Amino acid sequence: MKILITGGAGYIGAVLTPALLAQGHEVTVLDNFYFNQPTLLDCCHDEKFRIVRGDCREESVVKPLVAKADLIIPLAALVGVPICNTDQIATKTTNQDAVEMLCRLAGPSQWIIMPVTNSGYGVGEKDKFCTEDSPLKPLSTYGVTKVKAEEAVLRHANGLSFRLATVFGLSPRMRLDLLVNDFVYRAVHDRAVVIFEGHFKRNFIHIRDVVRAFLHGIANFEKMKGRAYNVGLDDANLSKLELCAVIQKHLPKFVYLEAPIGEDPDKRDYIVSNARIAGTGFKPEWGLDRGITELIKGYTILRNSIYSNV
Repeated sequence: MKILITGGAGYIGAVLTPALLAQGHEVTVLDNFYFNQPTLLDCCHDEKFRIVRGDCREESVVKPLVAKADLIIPLAALVGVPICNTDQIATKTTNQDAVEMLCRLAGPSQWIIMPVTNSGYGVGEKDKFCTEDSPLKPLSTYGVTKVKAEEAVLRHANGLSFRLATVFGLSPRMRLDLLVNDFVYRAVHDRAVVIFEGHFKRNFIHIRDVVRAFLHGIANFEKMKGRAYNVGLDDANLSKLELCAVIQKHLPKFVYLEAPIGEDPDKRDYIVSNARIAGTGFKPEWGLDRGITELIKGYTILRNSIYSNV
């Protein structure tokens, strides 16, 4: 299969691209290398790999690439509340407008599989699981643009979306700002963290299970297309305080305190059901403990804030 990935040199793409090549697919990555990341060097030896340096918002760049693709995976995005708040115009043109353009350029027979975010659920009802049928109430520019992009993908004749939980785990284009990655980094290097609004809950998923979800979606596309799927760990609907307690089991000297004043700018608070994708036969392999062990080893190597999105 010929696959086009926009933003394929980013956090997820840097793990997904080699996995797709290993399965024998021809992969073209379009990326502007916004963060100056040296990712995908390990793919350049593969004759099935092509890299294009460019902007996913420029139709003259995107159109000829779409024309050659059987499957399009739009990963290019400004991800997370802080970076999206710094440039809301770039957020909308990248996260929403560029995806709507892809859907317009793609023919009805071409597949589109897109990751969005389960942050679209905003604030859920207490003790009630959010399903794919729950109302979407995004609280941020990031969440709003992702919800709009998902609508465009699901209107496409052959579209499929994954509503990802908060992703964690190591990637060649590492991100230290993601919650689990951030807290483990602080536990390893600072041995302490101050938490704001520690009762807020969210769901989590390892980056390698995100990649496995894409491979699963490709293998089962005909029966899965046209729908959104939550992708997360059923046993990891945790508050920030509960997450810290799990990390402390691995690093007993880690100290975490909840601030009596102050707020978290990210107001998401919900628990999520992943039953729909489980019903298609998908089961995560990376639990939270396994991922924390991986991160601790990785942070023996990494000691640099350039791996954050902000």
